[in-house]
Amino acid sequence: MKTIDLLIEARWIVPVEPAGVVLDNHAVAVDRGRIVALLPQSEALATFAPRERRRLDRHVLIPGLVNAHTHAAMSLLRGLADDLPLREWLENHIWPAEGKHVSAQFVHDGTRLAAAEMLRGGVTCFNDMYYFPKAAATAALEAGIRAAIGIVALDFPTPYAADADDYLDKGLAVRDAMRDESLLSFCLAPHAPYTVSDRSFASVLTLAEQIDAPIHVHIHETRYETEESLRVHGVRPLARLHRLGLLSPGLIAVHAVHLTSEEIALLAAHGCSVAHCPTSNLKLASGIAPVTEMLAAGVNVALGTDGAASNNRLDMFQEMRLAALLAKGISGIAEALPAHQALRMATLNGAKALGLDANTGSLVPGKAADICALEFDSFSLAPCFDPVSHLVYVAGREHVSDVWVDGRTRVESRRLLDVDESELIKLAALWQNKICPRDVM
Repeated sequence: MKTIDLLIEARWIVPVEPAGVVLDNHAVAVDRGRIVALLPQSEALATFAPRERRRLDRHVLIPGLVNAHTHAAMSLLRGLADDLPLREWLENHIWPAEGKHVSAQFVHDGTRLAAAEMLRGGVTCFNDMYYFPKAAATAALEAGIRAAIGIVALDFPTPYAADADDYLDKGLAVRDAMRDESLLSFCLAPHAPYTVSDRSFASVLTLAEQIDAPIHVHIHETRYETEESLRVHGVRPLARLHRLGLLSPGLIAVHAVHLTSEEIALLAAHGCSVAHCPTSNLKLASGIAPVTEMLAAGVNVALGTDGAASNNRLDMFQEMRLAALLAKGISGIAEALPAHQALRMATLNGAKALGLDANTGSLVPGKAADICALEFDSFSLAPCFDPVSHLVYVAGREHVSDVWVDGRTRVESRRLLDVDESELIKLAALWQNKICPRDVM
């Protein structure tokens, strides 16, 4: 028998690859942070001698969820300015608050808070776009969560950097210093076409090609954005990015709400990914992305929460359910975006968008042991005819019981390990008092 670090036995395992498969009464064998095998429980103990054995008889195992778009540190701005359209929310409330308060400490503390929320909700990897990337990366490593850290670029000054060149230089320095951290990867993260010039996009593209990193950008989020692009540049935003050479399998188009059929075909032809953020799109009244059409065209569609300032949760189970329901409601097709596909969007599609699908996003031997367990022990989950249907339409993050990242336990029996939850609550209250010193919790 082979000695391994961990054996997890579960009532159901949904590996995501191959598509549509549900394994009954199987086990996942883990050693040195990697998945060694998936096999029937009856064979597992005859094959492996685990140092640790977890029996999860009422549970379903899935790959850890991948949050394909967020601004983690903005958890400290949760609920600051609600019920406003994007432009007013951003220009009159969020940017002024960030100008006053954003610092390396703000980003570190906000990312700690976000990482705890995401881990507790089954998220094992997130794609971040924010200032002070070293502080975000450090907080992610402290939490033990996988993170794709954005090298952000804008054409206006913030407390972090003076101009686009300064943003890119600082971000590249962080990437160079932390590139060997196994839980970290990096993306180029130009904010949006309306905040980034052609010259800056050219610099982003050059750097992305040099370091072989994806480009993560907000695009076609609102009608106003497309109208302004036509007025200023003479073309719609995606056409502008195409003209600049940014469309490729490395492009992650965030939101992508207002697209024509020709633009969807363009994304598909270039192998681009879309980070669909249904809750944020609804809350900011930006619209509903044409996800059914994108999937039919072959676009790789992943799911993201956006930041907690505009969602206001970092809850990928909510995003799965809402994405599936919106696709059906908008298309008039009940079969649109079925449960297995929604789960794939929240896991493997996100990993693919980040260029991490060889390492995470599905439960396959050889991949990192990024695993989420949900306990189906509640009367609100009974009966269960189809565990994947339950994952998307019934269960929520409150049913997440255990989480492993790279084979290490991060949540055990619904308790975050190595995280002082009371300290995080106090930390959030301190920042609330600094940002808006009234009615502090």
